[in-house]
Amino acid sequence: MIEFDSTSTRRLPVYLLLDTSGSMTGAPIEAVNQGTQLLLNELKNEPSALETAWLCCITFSTEPKVALPLTEIGVATLPTLTPGGLTNMGRAIRMLLGKLDEDIRSNTPTQKGDYKPLIFIMTDANPTDLDTWQSAAQELRERTSRRAANVIALGCGPAVNPEVLKQLGAIVLLMQDVTPETIRSFFKWVSQSVKVSSKTASQASGSGDQLVNLPPVPSGIQLIM
Repeated sequence: MIEFDSTSTRRLPVYLLLDTSGSMTGAPIEAVNQGTQLLLNELKNEPSALETAWLCCITFSTEPKVALPLTEIGVATLPTLTPGGLTNMGRAIRMLLGKLDEDIRSNTPTQKGDYKPLIFIMTDANPTDLDTWQSAAQELRERTSRRAANVIALGCGPAVNPEVLKQLGAIVLLMQDVTPETIRSFFKWVSQSVKVSSKTASQASGSGDQLVNLPPVPSGIQLIM
């Protein structure tokens, strides 16, 4: 029987994969910047999140970029995000997969590994890297089917094909009317989701691998899957 080191803190890794392509110029990217700051502020005021949650932010346009490597919430800061370029989602997903392999601590004979990661994907357009995104999405989907990650994908606006979103995550949301208020409400909901999951993690006596108990989605956002 494996005996785990009870003094080790298990982390709840949270990944944001955010579209910063040219179509996000103006009010949308301003709302995303406000929303991510709201997210950080909310989590820094939640004791269970401070204890367990770590945050990583990857942005994607023509090339993906790690805006914030996986960092404990208490000291996490995010740069101001700027838009421009194409929506090369496949490259961003592959960067995410690499970070998951690099970041996530697995169980060992002496220590419990991290809790199942929460991954939130937000985009307002369909992928432009048509030759690569589907294979990358399939790899991410396989992790979901193996219960190795919880993936929530949000599509913003009428340009997003819901069938694309369904290839990314087991939970798919759609925001038809994209306004600064609805974008900020999404990040508020993300913070609530992390709070619920971090509380569940801190109280769990088992593995915690069953996390995800998400709050109801806010007005203006539709749960389609």
